[in-house]
Amino acid sequence: MSPIRNRPIFAAQLLFTLAVAAFLIVPAVLSMMAGVTANYFRGIQSGLTLQWVLQVWQLYADTIFRSFLIAFSTLGVTLVVGIPAAYALHLRNDRLSRAVEEIITLPLAIPGLAIALALLLTYGSFGEFRRSWLFILVGHVVFTLPFMVRAVLAVFAASGVETLDESAASLGATPWRRFRDVIVPNARPGILAGSLMVVTLSLGEFNLTWMLHTPLTKTLPVGLADSYASMRLEVASAYTLVFFVMIIPLLIAMQVFVGYRSNLSGTRR
Repeated sequence: MSPIRNRPIFAAQLLFTLAVAAFLIVPAVLSMMAGVTANYFRGIQSGLTLQWVLQVWQLYADTIFRSFLIAFSTLGVTLVVGIPAAYALHLRNDRLSRAVEEIITLPLAIPGLAIALALLLTYGSFGEFRRSWLFILVGHVVFTLPFMVRAVLAVFAASGVETLDESAASLGATPWRRFRDVIVPNARPGILAGSLMVVTLSLGEFNLTWMLHTPLTKTLPVGLADSYASMRLEVASAYTLVFFVMIIPLLIAMQVFVGYRSNLSGTRR
């Protein structure tokens, strides 16, 4: 088909894409605008103000820092557990390893509320643990670990890292040195992709966190729901604005970092 004939199709596809993007983005923009409007019901003509944002910061600043603490702690645990687990599953590659992989990925098919209820029934009697943010951390690790394992497994399957590992072993490298200098560098694209998913999911997870939190361990999504339920609309919208301001730069930075590291790895090869 000639380029001239392709133009109407391309224009139609572009318009459809823009319409879908607007359908998704416009509500979020309007919600954030309500957070800086003096009176939502009177609209922009009531004037712009940051008083609602300041009120959100005064009331919910602790939820913001706690969310980032939990998200990066979740990332640390999934890295420590997920990379060795993925390599072990890749090396065995038998029925048992496939069964273990299915068990690890089982939380993806189970609602977050069900996972939270199971954790409550199992560990809810441990008072101090139950009341700390570490209890939420456990839930987030269970929920996000499959994403790290799957991402790293995919890279291992494509890179043939076991051959490099065997070569390093034949040269006298210790298991720790092989893991540090051979396995981890070759798994870097999967680690970066998995890290992006883990942090994103942990920061935005609500269902599981809502079941596991206490009044002293609220996170960003739980605080957002609380603000919508108990505060005036402007405060809730300001919380949405704060949420986006905190999350979007982080996600963009991680996306850029993932792309940069992937390009750097490709250049070195």
